[in-house]
Amino acid sequence: MSNPLSELSKAIRSAVRAAAPSVVRVEAGRWSGSTGVVWSADGQIITAAHTLKRSDVHITLAGGREVAAAVVGRDPATDLALLKAEATDLDAPDWDEGELEVGQVVLALGWPGKAVRATMGILSNLGGEWRTPAGGRLERYIQPDLTLYPGFSGGPLISGEGRFLGLNTRGLRRDVALTLPPATLRRVVERLQKHGSAGRPYLGISAQPVRLPEGQGQPSGLMVVGLEPAAPAARAGLLMGDILLRLDTAALHRMEDLLSALSEHAAGTQVHFALLRGGKAQEVAVTLGERE
Repeated sequence: MSNPLSELSKAIRSAVRAAAPSVVRVEAGRWSGSTGVVWSADGQIITAAHTLKRSDVHITLAGGREVAAAVVGRDPATDLALLKAEATDLDAPDWDEGELEVGQVVLALGWPGKAVRATMGILSNLGGEWRTPAGGRLERYIQPDLTLYPGFSGGPLISGEGRFLGLNTRGLRRDVALTLPPATLRRVVERLQKHGSAGRPYLGISAQPVRLPEGQGQPSGLMVVGLEPAAPAARAGLLMGDILLRLDTAALHRMEDLLSALSEHAAGTQVHFALLRGGKAQEVAVTLGERE
């Protein structure tokens, strides 16, 4: 008769063996090192941005070979960084965006020391789109209930079958392990590849929702209640009391709408606000700055 614990142990070992070739050790100023995951066979590596304390980075690949790497870019708002290692023919995993369920057994892999390590838990919380405290957008909220030991940030979350479910980090919420989903990884990596940074757009305003009179085409908008001097919004001519209706084609009802619309644009691009000023419709073009 088969032993369920023995079968579970075999499945976990098999999952770790299958995933380990795509896991790397990252050394960039942390005494114990941290973890990264191969993004592409030509040497692109992703890791957690908060673990990079220096710009000179060394990578240890599966098999023990050490290579130098450069920081292509980082996005602190989603805690994701892209590195380029001096290596080719790496083992890039397929990222799984299939159905996840609360209670599902998951594994976190890390390489903080001499070898790849693993820890096991379950998916504790799943949700929809989520805005990080720093303003970054995650396409899905994934919270595993497991221990991310020091140096595990930047490593993968995998299923019990060895499928790659996302990138783990403790850099977004204090003392809480979160996982960046594959859709977020692809979107941010693409921007880092093109621009060298995520270019988090910056307006320099504060606003609050207000009800609109009938006939405006939408029930509410955002009233500008604060303007930072010399910020992009002030330079473009936005004024206190302006009621923002749309950013390009996106309707604005809440601050979350504004943040979501801004996240689709890179710093340095021009956007157009449709607004009400003194009850009259106007349009103002703003060139977005970059948040430090």
